[in-house]
Amino acid sequence: MRCVIARFPFDLVKSDVQQSMKGIKPEPVTGESVTIGRRTYPVKQVGEVITGQDRRDFTAGEVTRALTRLGFTCQTAPALAHAPVLSPLETASAQLGTAAIM
Repeated sequence: MRCVIARFPFDLVKSDVQQSMKGIKPEPVTGESVTIGRRTYPVKQVGEVITGQDRRDFTAGEVTRALTRLGFTCQTAPALAHAPVLSPLETASAQLGTAAIM
């Protein structure tokens, strides 16, 4: 399939992408990701491997579009978990610890 990533045309085939990523250790996922085989890779890592370009030269969206069209499962960035907001009394209690009940 022909696609354009960072203004350069590429002819990508699903089996070629799978072969390119074989033996490459996935980096920790902090943003958008793609599942190739049983591994989940950051989209930017896959884009760098399949295009040979620096990660700063293309967007995650460009690579995600291309990989989705090839039939790979792409996930968006994980939602950030918000820490619960404690009241001043709860914060002080947590810092001091709870008193032992006798």
